[in-house]
Amino acid sequence: MLEELLAAWIGRQRWFGGKGRPIDRVSIDSDATIESGDPGLRHLIVSVWQEGTRDRYQLLLGMRSDLPERLSHALIGNYGPYTFQEGPSHSDWYAYDAVHDHELTPWLLDCMGRDCDWETVRFRHLPDLEIDTSLRSLVLGAEQSNTSLVFGDAYICKLFRRLVPGINPELEIVTALAERHAPHIAQPYGWVETDLDGVPTTLAFMQEFLSNSNDGWDLALASVRDFYATVSGVSAADAGGDFAGESFRLGAATARVHHELAEAFPTDVIETHEVKRMSEGFRQRLGRAVAEVPELREHVGAIEAVYHRVQELTTEVPVQRVHGDYHLGQVMRTNTDWVVLDFEGEPGQPLAERTALSSPLRDVAGMLRSFDYAARHLLAGRPDAASLEPKAEEWAARNRTAFLDGYTDGGGTISAGDAALLRAFEMAKAVYEVGYEARNRPAWIGIPLAAFRRTGL
Repeated sequence: MLEELLAAWIGRQRWFGGKGRPIDRVSIDSDATIESGDPGLRHLIVSVWQEGTRDRYQLLLGMRSDLPERLSHALIGNYGPYTFQEGPSHSDWYAYDAVHDHELTPWLLDCMGRDCDWETVRFRHLPDLEIDTSLRSLVLGAEQSNTSLVFGDAYICKLFRRLVPGINPELEIVTALAERHAPHIAQPYGWVETDLDGVPTTLAFMQEFLSNSNDGWDLALASVRDFYATVSGVSAADAGGDFAGESFRLGAATARVHHELAEAFPTDVIETHEVKRMSEGFRQRLGRAVAEVPELREHVGAIEAVYHRVQELTTEVPVQRVHGDYHLGQVMRTNTDWVVLDFEGEPGQPLAERTALSSPLRDVAGMLRSFDYAARHLLAGRPDAASLEPKAEEWAARNRTAFLDGYTDGGGTISAGDAALLRAFEMAKAVYEVGYEARNRPAWIGIPLAAFRRTGL
């Protein structure tokens, strides 16, 4: 019965990764009762089978004999007769997504604070930290692949919906940096875990909620809007809301985070033959992107030239743990400095790839691309887009330069050889973006394509 309800419901959730493919069946791998009253709370891990492949998802299942209107949007279905191991019996129970139920979610805080074990689910918190269990939760609505609960102004708890066996990189990195008292992270508090395929696996991670901070993307867009609104002839430096100072500070903070990561985790170097193999990987992905997006074809020769410069490098390339999905939406400006969030890497990639050592220039390139997006995404659909293009280029160039200056001032290294590698990472990122926009937001495809036109590439 429950499997049928889940099969009809799960495909409609924004965090479900198998959209567009039929669901063959849903099975329940584990079912742990956390609260056995009315309302009741169960923790489920379910397998979703599609076209012969299997993905596992996490669900906090609420059970109520009477579902209030405030939870109607979270309804999974009428469960029918059900009796908890302990608790009341009713002829009908309603099953729903309990992350939306502020009467039940404090159990997450309570269990973390007491290091509880509920059947196969383990709740843990960092030593010497107390967790306030009295706070009411609110679900953030912007996420695509996970679900985050904000508890008051104190904590944000991210539930990883699609599960991959292993420790989530965000938990691993942030706790390691917290032990080093790294200044550019949010304080971690606790996590939830279980075993999948015999491997300890992160289910949720809770850290400090930066309630009085501003999202880097929003701040950058405010600066871009101010610049677009200025009269012709006023430079980005003289316009109100100039962002270059913040870009410089963000660059310095990024360098500090890279330094802390290099101190906390193993480092290595890749030999020149491995660098050539990396460049060949860029080239192969370019070929696939061109086959999908014909607009890329005219730029292939120049992009290939960038990749070729990487193949000509004769020095080893230092590699370390990196952020892996770095952009303006992953940083917050507090009253004192920048804080970096979301160290889990690209959620759609295999865990081994997300934890692999890489050049820190990969993160630098990601942020440089994000400045281009901030400068140009407001142009999509505007009748005056062509006339504003010079301003977009000026704003992006000014902030890219400021970020790089801050990065080197903060101890980051960009040598002559690094510059060639950085440019290749940028091009590879832009090629990926072209494919993504073609599939999901065709009106935005001009943003990454501008990366090739800007320098004649």
